[in-house]
Amino acid sequence: METQKTKEQSKTVINTSELLEHWQGHRGLTRRVIEAFPEKEFFEYSIGGMRPAAQLIQEMMDVSTGGIREMAGGEAGDIAGHAVKATSIAETLAIWDQNTTELFENLAKIPANKFHDRILSFGQYEGTIWGNIFYFLDNEIHHRAQVYVYLRALGVEPPAFWDRY
Repeated sequence: METQKTKEQSKTVINTSELLEHWQGHRGLTRRVIEAFPEKEFFEYSIGGMRPAAQLIQEMMDVSTGGIREMAGGEAGDIAGHAVKATSIAETLAIWDQNTTELFENLAKIPANKFHDRILSFGQYEGTIWGNIFYFLDNEIHHRAQVYVYLRALGVEPPAFWDRY
């Protein structure tokens, strides 16, 4: 599903390495949020029917890493259910680090001239590559904000949201 690029679309606002650097800042901040969470509550604590932090973090990994893997020519994997794969924060951080490495290795494989191509992400979400990438980043920010609410409700001071480096 390719779309013909217009003259306006061929202008670059940021390049792939700048996008990578920006996203790395978000991934680092999310990692610090995971580190700040009390162990037991990470898997059990919920407010207002929201999922526990462990499930929110697992969704971030499944969606972004699977989506970028698919864009780079691999299989997206299953995003249904977002089953928690880790049983401790230490395991979660190890999986997070592996996912982050894979995410950025695959992001680097996507040619910048393909960012306006239309795709069917996860076999069901149609849009441009750049639009899906922005959704993955938005998804991380959204769920990280939910985890911030949990931390504050538990009396834990979360990392400064603006400190992404």
